[in-house]
Amino acid sequence: MDTSLNSAISIVERTLAGELARPEVHTFFDRDTFTATHVVRDPRSDACAVIDSVLDFDYASGRTEEKSAEKLARHIETAALRTEWILETHAHADHLSAAPWLQARLGGKLAIGQHITAVQAVFGKIFNAGTAFARDGSQFDHLFDDGECFQIGSLEGIALHVPGHTPACMAYVIGDTVFTGDTLFMPDYGTARCDFPGGDAATLYRSIKRLLALPEQTRVFVCHDYTAPPRDVYAWETTIGQQRASNIHVHDGIDEPTFVAMREKRDATLSMPKLMLPSVQVNMQAGHLPEPEDNGVRYLKVPLNTL
Repeated sequence: MDTSLNSAISIVERTLAGELARPEVHTFFDRDTFTATHVVRDPRSDACAVIDSVLDFDYASGRTEEKSAEKLARHIETAALRTEWILETHAHADHLSAAPWLQARLGGKLAIGQHITAVQAVFGKIFNAGTAFARDGSQFDHLFDDGECFQIGSLEGIALHVPGHTPACMAYVIGDTVFTGDTLFMPDYGTARCDFPGGDAATLYRSIKRLLALPEQTRVFVCHDYTAPPRDVYAWETTIGQQRASNIHVHDGIDEPTFVAMREKRDATLSMPKLMLPSVQVNMQAGHLPEPEDNGVRYLKVPLNTL
């Protein structure tokens, strides 16, 4: 029996029945990286959480900025909210996290799933990070276990381990809402790729089926949207019912072998995300940039002919 999933279903059902608070969600969309960052607010208090933040980064110049994070921070400060959590669904490969900058300004605990250690072990070798780089997740304030419950004010949440895209992917069920990271996209765009180190299409299928067992009315907030013709408007909110009915990759009736064949064939045609090397290098360290060298400059590594 999947006790973690059953607990998540219970939270959603109790929220839908009016027994628990329903989260208010305000989303900031970054068009440069197609990332949706969500601010989750408890309507019964001033508590909030931030999920999957973005640090602006221009690869050509090597410059970082906090424009996206500044908009988010001002929203939280203007609304006089208290940040309890800064959550990462996984170590993103397409954008740098602004979590340390936001934490310094807003407070809150910085958290990710406990299997970040698997990502650190693999990419620590790829980037030759050396013994100074801890591979125990200690860069984060908290590492969630599968099925671990948490609070945002009066909101009840539970962390679900949903590997496949990466070994460390987590979904956060909060009230009647699930934040899926890259595991699911909008129904007309499908699902996450599985060809990164530690990814696996069969594992992703099982993770998705786990999420699709949530009540159909469960709101789903995704981390990215790239649009899918004929739709030309960015979107980030759907429902479990809509995913089950019309997700182009994994709707009801798609079995595991069919999904795996589709996913692996599709992944073989995809190019590497343009920000993968800087993103994973930074995000496996909880968004902390490399320490300055003796000239006061920070440097990122580019491993050649490796990935």
